[in-house]
Amino acid sequence: MMTRRSLFRSAAAATGMSLLPRGAFAAGAGSSGFWYPEETDPHERTFMQWPVNPAVHDDPDFLHDLQGTIADIASTIAAFEPVVMLAAAKYHKAIRKLVSGQVELWDIPTDDLWARDSGPSFVVDGKGGLALTQFNFNGWGAKQVHGNDGQIAARVAEKLGLRVFDAGLVGEAGGVETDGHGTLIAHESSWVNRNRNKGSKPQVEAMLLDTMGARKMIWAPGIKGADITDYHIDALARFVKPGQVLIQMGEEVDPDDPWSVSAFETREILSNATDAEGRKLDLVTLPEPYDIRVDSPDFVASYVNYYVCNGAVIAAEFGDKAADAEAAGILADLYPGREIVMLNIDAVGEVGGGIHCATHEQPKV
Repeated sequence: MMTRRSLFRSAAAATGMSLLPRGAFAAGAGSSGFWYPEETDPHERTFMQWPVNPAVHDDPDFLHDLQGTIADIASTIAAFEPVVMLAAAKYHKAIRKLVSGQVELWDIPTDDLWARDSGPSFVVDGKGGLALTQFNFNGWGAKQVHGNDGQIAARVAEKLGLRVFDAGLVGEAGGVETDGHGTLIAHESSWVNRNRNKGSKPQVEAMLLDTMGARKMIWAPGIKGADITDYHIDALARFVKPGQVLIQMGEEVDPDDPWSVSAFETREILSNATDAEGRKLDLVTLPEPYDIRVDSPDFVASYVNYYVCNGAVIAAEFGDKAADAEAAGILADLYPGREIVMLNIDAVGEVGGGIHCATHEQPKV
């Protein structure tokens, strides 16, 4: 079974360039007055992807469990807002048996489940305009096959009849957090990395700001090569709202654990940072779960990788009753008026991700 924190399959198999559909703009969203909005803004729908490629998931029994978990996430979100599952038509009959009738199926082929990274990223202009901003997904630096996943964003844009902005950036939406009001947070390791972008840090920053329609970049170093994503920020820290960031970490740094060292380094940078409006960031800490069901060094037990949908927050629980309850309580305090739904997503955690990684919102305009 492949995980996103284990060594990766040969890049020789990782082919599949992103398509740029007719009507695409060779400029970023920000240059045209568009921006990536807050996740808490009202949604038109949620997009998800069906994992199928045996070159990625070579254990049929585990793939079955993983698909069941993705189906459960989709059906849960569908109780609050429309959900579209992307999958080749030949899989629709099997998917329909697993998801609720509220989940719509679109005939767009997929390889894997990571809709946050390879799915469509939407931008708005505040005047009723909607477009896609292109991240040119390349399999996290050609570490995984992505012949279908590399074309998803363009195919969704074509189906919806939307223009696509492209600033030339290569990367993934899971590697950057936005407050929707001009501020971005990211780990340099996911962006200033020659497996994605060849330019200097200032050049990459300019492309990322233009892609997201933002003004202020807050960088932390991150870790190159420790997992397939080169340490996506959305597994560690998330904007709750402008001026407030939720971060998950232990009480004390473990100097022998590079993930712990990097997390504390990121927190220190955020604690001294200001946003695009000049505000100091209010940092709220989520606990780390320890007494969990899965015993694997590759398992990602991230509460902070939750998803905000219309009327709810969909988050993971890991079997640590005290930590699960504390995390649910913190989320309830931070998102008043939204139902907090905790799901067992262990199969997704085993391949190195969470609910946010598996979902992508289309804002309502």
